[in-house]
Amino acid sequence: MKKLSYLLAFLILSSCTSNTIFEKPKDLIPKDTMSLLVQEMMLASSATYIKNKNMERNINYMPLVYDKFKIDSVRFQSSNLYYMSKIDEYKLIFEDAKNSLKKQKDYYDKIKSTKDSLRQDSIEKNNLKKRELDSIAKKLKLTDSIKVKIKTTP
Repeated sequence: MKKLSYLLAFLILSSCTSNTIFEKPKDLIPKDTMSLLVQEMMLASSATYIKNKNMERNINYMPLVYDKFKIDSVRFQSSNLYYMSKIDEYKLIFEDAKNSLKKQKDYYDKIKSTKDSLRQDSIEKNNLKKRELDSIAKKLKLTDSIKVKIKTTP
């Protein structure tokens, strides 16, 4: 009985391992396009709860992504399922998308920091000019008060 239970457990465990690779769909999305599609989908999903220029939230941008790439959700799902069965390729697609998004983020962060530094420089220049004007105004007020004292004393 004990040997039978070990044999049964071994058969169950060995049958659970799955090396299923699905058939390549006829309308498979190429890897490079799939990477771009994943990038756009990540951006679209993250923008769902951000206000757009019309101050609207909770907008589903996925149909716009599908329209941009001229695909439908069924084609994406079948291609995604195929690439998921080939985990090495799937991982490369996502790493490529992640690296590209990181490059984009670095680029826009650099632009933002440049704009911020320019804005900070202009604020500092304005503050410096204001301080200079304030000091000149103080000097003028002091000299005006001295002139007034000189004129009023006999």
